[in-house]
Amino acid sequence: MAFHEVRFPIGISLGAQGGPERRTDVVVLGSGFEERNSRWADSRRSYNAGYGVRSLDDLHAVIAFFEERRGRLYGFRWRDHADWKSCEPGKQPGPLDQILGTGDGLQASFDIVKTYGGSFAPWVRRIRKPVAGSLTVAIDGVARTETTDYLVDSENGTVIFQPASLPAVGASVTAGFAFDVPARFDTDHLEINLQGFRAGAIPTIPIVEIRL
Repeated sequence: MAFHEVRFPIGISLGAQGGPERRTDVVVLGSGFEERNSRWADSRRSYNAGYGVRSLDDLHAVIAFFEERRGRLYGFRWRDHADWKSCEPGKQPGPLDQILGTGDGLQASFDIVKTYGGSFAPWVRRIRKPVAGSLTVAIDGVARTETTDYLVDSENGTVIFQPASLPAVGASVTAGFAFDVPARFDTDHLEINLQGFRAGAIPTIPIVEIRL
């Protein structure tokens, strides 16, 4: 899938509106009871970047970004300011934030994931676009050193341990990180009215998460 490793202007995404979406079929039976079925195993996020455009300079930056992505053709990184770290928004990511897996003495590659909830039906989200340089890793609570002990594939979202540093059998592998959402424009047409923009009208700039 065509993807550009570049982030949408972060100052504009800060003012965007949007969030996760799920697809659930609800059938109401004749008795009044319901049957519910989830059509998607994972949620999908969508946003309107128009709410973050506050000046003509912002608008110019969006147009340039849109043209370079060729509309819907190329994906890009998007910062979801409500959910972009392995920890709570007010904290700094740390190596104990998220459990990536358990060592078996042979496995070298671990997917970067974030778990939501924990009491009833926790959902494990695959993190495909961690921010380069943000990831810290620990094995059984002991922090490890990037390059010496492990490498990070920030384009695919994996941690690869060096042969001499493979997690032992039963060892807990944890990590902390910042991440972006892989996304694309959800339109091939930006409709911009400068007269309306000066009067306070918000242009519609739809962004949707893509699955990699």
